[in-house]
Amino acid sequence: MSDERDPASDDEERGVHPQRLFELPPDARELILVRHGASQAFVEGGSLPVDASGHSDPPLAREGREQAERVGARLAQEPIARLFVTTLVRTHETAAPLAARTGLEPEVIADLREVHLGEWEAGEYRVRAANRDPLFVRALMEGRWDLIPGAETNEQLAERVSRGLDHALAQLEPGTVGVAVLHGGIVAEICRQVTGSSQFAFLGCDNTSVTRIVELGFGLRRLRSFNDIAHLAHESAEPLV
Repeated sequence: MSDERDPASDDEERGVHPQRLFELPPDARELILVRHGASQAFVEGGSLPVDASGHSDPPLAREGREQAERVGARLAQEPIARLFVTTLVRTHETAAPLAARTGLEPEVIADLREVHLGEWEAGEYRVRAANRDPLFVRALMEGRWDLIPGAETNEQLAERVSRGLDHALAQLEPGTVGVAVLHGGIVAEICRQVTGSSQFAFLGCDNTSVTRIVELGFGLRRLRSFNDIAHLAHESAEPLV
């Protein structure tokens, strides 16, 4: 039987410290943020469903379900310990393939639900964005959600997202990885908080994109990747079974 040794251990014994690919330190935690799959299209003159809190709550579209299968197959290869979703149905439907592959039961974190858009819920935001409505452009340029009538303020959003992120990371044991299926506005806010960026710097990530946050053992949080969609490189291929 051959005596196999870890090259890294040999290096450490010799006092050599080469650069290597990242590995999660044993005292760190990683939270993988996944934006939900593409949701039901909005047809002008109609209305998307909303939940009891007034948030748009559409199910996934056909392409969104395919995207969910693809990201689920990808992440099932990783050592996922916990799975989180929000109160909105599109996150549950996106997490379902990963939950089925891993046997994990998703935990709902209400604080990580999407930004509340006030009078622009139920599909109106999509129309305003597509038409480059002047108020939409101003909100984007100034980085202020509350320019939208009745929308959540930046301060309200930041407070609850911080609380939700703290909760998710606290559920992970040191050295483990969790997945949180979230929304574009929430992924952007988490990245802003972790990096100290301008307000909307990370707005607009793709459906089922993968973003990685690492919290080191001494509490420092770092953004390791953003908007990774390698699993969607061949979306025109046959759907995963």
